[in-house]
Amino acid sequence: MGIEGVNSRIADIQSRILALQGQQAATTTSRARTETPGQATFASHLQSAVASTGAPDKSYKLNSKGVPEDLAAYGNGKIPPEALGRVGDTRHQLWAPAAEKLNRMIEDAKRDGVKIGITDSYRPYAEQVDLVRRKGLYSQGGLAAKPGTSEHGWGMATDLDLNSEALSWMRKNAKNYGFVENVPRESWHWAFRPPS
Repeated sequence: MGIEGVNSRIADIQSRILALQGQQAATTTSRARTETPGQATFASHLQSAVASTGAPDKSYKLNSKGVPEDLAAYGNGKIPPEALGRVGDTRHQLWAPAAEKLNRMIEDAKRDGVKIGITDSYRPYAEQVDLVRRKGLYSQGGLAAKPGTSEHGWGMATDLDLNSEALSWMRKNAKNYGFVENVPRESWHWAFRPPS
């Protein structure tokens, strides 16, 4: 099997664990949404309180580009489904820890009366190539990163549907969830920065 095989297997197991954690968080969130105020149980209140204070974030060993090494092992635009987590009840997915934080952020904004929508998320490599064809390279005035370099290709960036109130909320609160606004011409683009 060799050291590369062992490392690959470890990365696979780690990504499955992260995906399961993301699914568990999504299940908890959807369960809490389906309860009416009269049906809320002590357990759901406790779970919500624990989630809002949160367990300490797992830290990740990042490569020189800020990508967790276990995620980088897959390759940009080649993240397996088991390493991704769903964003709410949409078709959108991100790297599982990013999806978990985004789901929590959207729910917290909703509690503050702010609606945050999502228009784009993880982009497989073929979609990155297609986007360059349709919208041009960012370095040449377009809207797409060079294929294989996109933050979307790591499942660590999302494009959000934000009105002025939501954008203001994001600029004030997103850092608390690990998200940063890092593309000057794109106020809708928010990247996840995992703790290291």
